[in-house]
Amino acid sequence: MIGRLTGRVVEEGDDGTVVLDVGGVGYEVAVPLGAVGRARGLAAAAGADAITLFVHTHVREDALLLYGFATREDRTAFRVLIGVSSVGPKIAVGILSALAAGDLAAVIARRETARLTAIPGVGKKTAERLVLELKDKLVGLPSAAPSPAAPPPAATGSQQDLLHSALTRMGYRPAEAERAIAALGARVDSAPLGDLVRDALALLSK
Repeated sequence: MIGRLTGRVVEEGDDGTVVLDVGGVGYEVAVPLGAVGRARGLAAAAGADAITLFVHTHVREDALLLYGFATREDRTAFRVLIGVSSVGPKIAVGILSALAAGDLAAVIARRETARLTAIPGVGKKTAERLVLELKDKLVGLPSAAPSPAAPPPAATGSQQDLLHSALTRMGYRPAEAERAIAALGARVDSAPLGDLVRDALALLSK
């Protein structure tokens, strides 16, 4: 079984897959939204060019599929999710596209089924089943840090808008982009955009 891959992303598909070149071999890996962006941030913080994805190998009768995650915690959450009745890999990836592992643990602990049903593919019964079956299975994952207050709405074309757009285009979730912008504070209105992107990536990689 493949547990981890380190290489360069050479293709990004519209279907949520990437091709990771590892020593000249291209591995097609399905990833949640934002996983590659976070992996790039972690690699940049470590001074590395190649990214690392923590992989779950899913074996079916007709295929061997790879699912990749930026952190071990997200992979652990994926494995827990697919152990729930009626939750397959596709829905699990969708959940982790909307909620990182720590956020998911917090949502389950607070029994916030409305947050879960807002995710495509997750109905009311599935959300209730997730809360019931996962209440004791995600306790080992790091809890999500409280989100800073969201910055006030900015005018179209503002530095905040440009930074938010840059981060979401790199694959980060809107909520993650907003947290990074809030953490940068007043610098967002005065520092060069390139510096802000670099500093935001450093914050998001922690």
